[in-house]
Amino acid sequence: MTNNFGDPPLPDTWRTATEAATVSVVIPARNEALNLGWVLSRMPECVSEIILVDGQSTDGTVDVARECGLDIRVIVEPARGKGTALRTGFAAATGDYVVMLDADGSMDPLEIPRFVAPLATGWHVVKGSRFLPSGGSTDISRYRQIGNLGLLKIAEVLFGFRQTDFCYGYMAFQRSVLPQLGLTATGFEIEAQMAVRSHLLGLRVTEVPSMEAPRRNGASNLHPIRDGIRILRTMLANRAMPPTSAQPELRPSRRPSPVVYQAQPTQGATVAIRQSPAGD
Repeated sequence: MTNNFGDPPLPDTWRTATEAATVSVVIPARNEALNLGWVLSRMPECVSEIILVDGQSTDGTVDVARECGLDIRVIVEPARGKGTALRTGFAAATGDYVVMLDADGSMDPLEIPRFVAPLATGWHVVKGSRFLPSGGSTDISRYRQIGNLGLLKIAEVLFGFRQTDFCYGYMAFQRSVLPQLGLTATGFEIEAQMAVRSHLLGLRVTEVPSMEAPRRNGASNLHPIRDGIRILRTMLANRAMPPTSAQPELRPSRRPSPVVYQAQPTQGATVAIRQSPAGD
């Protein structure tokens, strides 16, 4: 099986770097039945927990999760918005590392070890970049690329931001740092909130190349102008957050004792199913 780079699966040395840790993948989804099966079929062996946060889909998205043969936790989230779904999934995750992944097939799950390996060596946050060598996108329009660059330049001016991609939601975290981000966003702007707050808190952030593909089926819920304005407002709102050079305690590479973090899913969310492999 190859990833979107056309390369063989990622090196065994990366798997070795993360074999002592547990990895949770959080997938927000709403009406992604035609895409979710492909995403789940490419989940790498290093993933120990999959959390699907379903926004009350009406197309059988949850049925696809039930029938895929993997052990999946499905949380039905009545409140709308990608940010809401991600915050619910983060609160439910139990892995040492947490990866956020879209359900539309634009992000290749086979890249997950590429994101997790730096966490095992002490980075707090790993961001995917479509603009690093070996990264790229077959989906981003010229219009969206200009918008992404404009927002990145604003982040550079406001915060001294020094990264290559701003509006891309393939990210991984040490779970211990998520509560410190104080996430409140409800929509696509949550990705900007994560990036800015990670920077202002002095977290150790790195980028890895990632290849973005077009969504496999259906239409995107992203509205470039509306969501671009929300991202800009999120950035401006975080100007009042004082920067700090304080570093949170790093997770060791071996599995640590449980983190004191008992945040609950968004009010009203319900854990719907835990699906085990057929025959259990």
